[in-house]
Amino acid sequence: MSDETTEQHELDLIRRVGLGERAAFADLYDLYSGILFSLALRILNDRAEAEDVLQEAFLQIWDRAASFDPALGKPFNWALTLARNKAIDRLRASRRRFRLAEQAATWANSLPGGGESSVTPVVQDEQAALVRATLTGLPKDQRQAIELAFFSGLTQREIATTLREPLGTVKARIRRGMLKLRDALAPQL
Repeated sequence: MSDETTEQHELDLIRRVGLGERAAFADLYDLYSGILFSLALRILNDRAEAEDVLQEAFLQIWDRAASFDPALGKPFNWALTLARNKAIDRLRASRRRFRLAEQAATWANSLPGGGESSVTPVVQDEQAALVRATLTGLPKDQRQAIELAFFSGLTQREIATTLREPLGTVKARIRRGMLKLRDALAPQL
């Protein structure tokens, strides 16, 4: 096939995916998945993470195919950009989690006793129960955003995608929820 014929075929597949045609989505997956996976693997250097990124990228392709504008670029470049951005977001999130874990370990080691907690397991269990109870008292949208951020380790952008909400809305929900948690827990902890 010539470049023009190939591009026209890809445009047709994207258009059909935008209409919800599963067969066109399968064809597009067959066409792009190898290269998109290779790109994600090169960025992340982790096969499982690259597989997750590939899945997320194709979910985004499925969701956004109807709004694809061929005047803005070729379908392949669009798909490649989606996968690249997902991989970079994933890499940044894992680096951020690693940095936070390092900071927590450094802080814990700076405590008297070399990081050994003076808090008994019973007190820790009580504190954990208190945090869980306070968290369940938050409005559902705030609780859901906080749980995805702190228990699932998602970035705010990933949370926005997962919840299909604007990024600013997700940031505001997390902030409001954290302020409510702080205010509710400060007197008790």
